[in-house]
Order: sequence, then C-alpha cells, then structure tokens
Amino acid sequence: MADDKVMARPLMLSLDGQEFPVSLLKIGRDDLYGSIEIEAFDERGNEASLKVLAADGRTLIDKGGTALLTLNEDGDSISRTDLQPINDDGDPIEKVSSSFDQTNVLSPATPDDYFAHIVRSIYLLQPSDSERLDYLQDHLDGEQIYKFDFSYRGGVDHDSAFIVGSKTDAFMVVGKQARIEFVKLNQAAVLDAPEEQQLAAEDIDFELL
Repeated sequence: MADDKVMARPLMLSLDGQEFPVSLLKIGRDDLYGSIEIEAFDERGNEASLKVLAADGRTLIDKGGTALLTLNEDGDSISRTDLQPINDDGDPIEKVSSSFDQTNVLSPATPDDYFAHIVRSIYLLQPSDSERLDYLQDHLDGEQIYKFDFSYRGGVDHDSAFIVGSKTDAFMVVGKQARIEFVKLNQAAVLDAPEEQQLAAEDIDFELL
C-alpha cells in the first residue's frame, strides 16, 4: 500500500474515557483485487488518449479542457462557499464539523447496525500510541463493534463509522444507512435506481475477483 494513502491528520478516538490518536490508511479495491490498465494504440503504434467531443459534433477537447461551474438563476457563476444548504421545508441546515477537529467517543454497536449500512470506505487504523490501541484491540478481540458519527471535511451531513477488527488489526468502516424494504415470498422487489446505475453492473470485470 502506498504511503500517500496515509491520512496526515490524526483522528482522536475515545473509549471508556481513554483517548488515543490514530492515523488512517485507506484500503481501496486495487489493494484487495489488483487492477487492470488498458492501453490503446493507433496503427502506427502511437498511444491513444481520451478526448471529449463538444456539442458541435466536431471539436475535440483534450484532458483538462472542461470544468464544472455552479450557476445562479441569472446564469452567473457563483462559488460553492456562497451556497446555503436548506432542508425540504426551506430551513437552513446546521453544518457538522470535521471529525478530525474533535474527540470522537465510541459507543457499542450491534451486527444488525453494521450490516444495515452500505460501505463507502475502509481504513486501517494505525496508532501513534500502541499501548492505547492495544486497549481497543483487546475489546475488538471479544467480537465487539463500536460506532461514531464521521465526517471527513465537515459539511451538511455525516456518515456512520464502525470500528471492527481483532487483537492484531483494527479497521474503520465508513458507510451510509441503507434503505431496506422487506418483501414477502414470491413478491417482486422494485429496484429504485437510475438506469445508468442498473446498467453499470454489466461493466463489472469478474476476472478481478
């Protein structure tokens, strides 16, 4: 795993009144399954590059030649920092702070809590104080699961973070609460997802698994 995946800022965790800072090492799909890189060449052996075809159907735009802007009702570009998040009733939403700016108190979680979430990211916990992390790993070795609210940069919402592992390794699993609908036997379930997301499953390369 590359060293640049280690988060520079320590995350402060608290269990039973004991505080201990940890660094996060992100674990990606490539670390688990490996990766495949596809290279394309023309008939002369020159490496091909990906370009974007403009709306006129003739202009080719090179990599880095496009950008996204946020526009107001008048069509003027505005900064995202000028936007005010609101809820469905039009009331302002109170922002949450980054988890790196506070002490995060761990609370017990159940396996049902854990499996009711859709996983977004997985991190390996690396301690700056091994003795204090040993205290946490001793509890994880008893098949305990802990959770806390996690926000990487802060914003309008937080994710759920679960601490799982064993006596030798501890992991932080970050995810969102899944919307689970139970169906009866022989009752068809409706997949509530955009068409492009449904078709994305066809692009999975099972050779990687």
